Amino acid sequence: MSDPVDTAPSPALPAPTPTPTPKGSSSTIHFVGGEKGGVGKSLVARLLVHYMQDRGMAFYAFDADRSNGALRRFYPEVSTSILTDRHEDLDRIIETAFAHRNHRILVDMAAQTHDLLLKWMSEVGMIEMVKEAGFSVRYWHVMDTGKDSLDLLKKLFDRFEGQLQYTIVLNHLRGDNFDLFEKSGERQRALSLNAKFVSVRHLMDHVVQKIDASNAPFVFGKNPENDNTGLGLVDRQRVKIWLTQVCAQIDNVGI
Repeated sequence: MSDPVDTAPSPALPAPTPTPTPKGSSSTIHFVGGEKGGVGKSLVARLLVHYMQDRGMAFYAFDADRSNGALRRFYPEVSTSILTDRHEDLDRIIETAFAHRNHRILVDMAAQTHDLLLKWMSEVGMIEMVKEAGFSVRYWHVMDTGKDSLDLLKKLFDRFEGQLQYTIVLNHLRGDNFDLFEKSGERQRALSLNAKFVSVRHLMDHVVQKIDASNAPFVFGKNPENDNTGLGLVDRQRVKIWLTQVCAQIDNVGI
């Protein structure tokens, strides 16, 4: 049975983080996707929220995953839900970028929503609209080690080519052998499109499970006094090092 359609009005946007980005910059819309379920899209979206909060960046976050809703679960104070099958919800992404220039706009896409996103982007002329406004659009394609992730990356490139900026995220929490991607033509294609690369290194399964079970934002890794995960001292230190390494990579690719 399909999920019932939520006809309730979308909630108001939460307040952005208070520190604005420098004057003269413009909005960047960040879509976090990968289409395939279970590759770690929402984990990457959570890491990006943590990064922007840690760096004092002004942003708005949209959670488009009605089944899991990780941003609403872990960062309810800075995110709001939207539905990808309602154009008026997706329109809020662009409206927010126009209303709050110099902010980052983060959108955590659910699995199997790629076609809905493409339909909306085509019907509203999103690429042309944001280009005219001086905004940029970046797609964070989250991959595991399987062929499906590679095929979906090809589909993304085939559709948009150089119209988007790309960050390819190799999620080592879902496997360590990315030879299929490294030896593929899509990696060379990504390089030709000036794509950036981020590797999310492995974190022990029991640590990830405790973090998820506690609904804890990643800030606890740097502020042990806010820790409600039940992690021990060594595991908290592991998380702190892991976060530092991931954030350093995001520093290198920019956001």
